[in-house]
This record gives sequence, structure tokens and C-alpha cells, in this order.
Amino acid sequence: MYYEINHPLVKHKLTVLRNESTHHKQFRELSSELTMLIAYDAMKKLETVNCPVHTPLAGTMGAKLKNDIVIIPILRAGVGMMDGMLSLIPNARVGFMGIYRDHDTKLPVTYYEKLPSDLVDPYFFIIDPMLATGGSIVATIDALHEKGFTQITVISIISAPEGIKMVEEHHPNVDIYTGSIDECLDENKYIIPGLGDAGDRLFGTK
Repeated sequence: MYYEINHPLVKHKLTVLRNESTHHKQFRELSSELTMLIAYDAMKKLETVNCPVHTPLAGTMGAKLKNDIVIIPILRAGVGMMDGMLSLIPNARVGFMGIYRDHDTKLPVTYYEKLPSDLVDPYFFIIDPMLATGGSIVATIDALHEKGFTQITVISIISAPEGIKMVEEHHPNVDIYTGSIDECLDENKYIIPGLGDAGDRLFGTK
């Protein structure tokens, strides 16, 4: 299942993010803010368990998250969303997946993988600013499934219909939360209208 977040703040900030004149400092800040807004909605499904808490006046029953939360940014652009995620859940664990798209075949190639160990009933959030072809996301979900992890949600800032379809075909039980579903992919597999190369715009590279 996929969810497009139609909050006015998401639409406003996404418009500024897309603008070609937005420099990398503001691009990073907006990416973090958009991640928080989208992730807030994506995390509504998380389960809690009761726990006692003492206020200055009395004892009461509160709640804490049931699962270990693990954030998986796909290198390198996914790193630009990490601060936004950690602002919501500072105690989350962080793993990394390094995947690039082969320029000739357009297929994902994994070059780096590092996941936390000793996890207790973990819930994974895969983050990548752009869900384009879906290949990198599917490869990351495949890697998690191979290790027996099944509680997974994808968070992207913008998505292409082709990428959403790819993820749904391979992993129909994985939810996708995104700030915008754009028109399509072009002949080079870039999202249209998109926002350009997210990695370059985040880090000031070309």
C-alpha cells in the first residue's frame, strides 16, 4: 500500500525543494523537515506497551514503543533524511545500504551493507529521497527479508509511479509513504518533474 501525504506544509516545502535555485544548505534543511512530516504519518502504525511513569504529583501509566526502531538510509542521498528521522526517534538504531544504479543496465548494484545486531523485534524504516525505478528499495527489502526481518516501511520524499509499482509487485506487504507521486520516469530513469539529483543537491556536488 502507498500513501501520498497531502499536508499543506509538505506541498509548500516540496515546492521550494524542487526549485532549481534552492541551494544545498536550504535543500538539506527542507529535506530534513519533509522527512519529519512524512515520517510522523508513517509511524502512526507503531505499537506501544504500557509502562509506569511518575510525574511530580502522581504515578500514572504511560506508553513506550514496543519495537527496536532501525533506520536504513540508502547511500548516499538517504543520509540527507537521517537527521529528520533521528529528530523523531533519537534512540533509533541506524544501518546503511550502499546501492548504485548501473548506468548501462539501470539495475541496482549493492556495494556496502551494515546493519545493527542484537535487535529486539525490530521495525525498519528505509529512507531514500527519490523512489524512482524501485530497484534499490527492492534490493534493500530483499536483503532484510533474507535476514528474517519483515516489519518494514519505505519513506521517500518523491516517488515515480513505476517505482511504486515495482515495490508493490515484489513486496506487497511493505507500505510506502511519500510526499509526492510525480508524473513518470524519463528515458534515463529520472523522475519527472522530480527535483534533480538529490545527492548532488544535498551535498553541493556535481
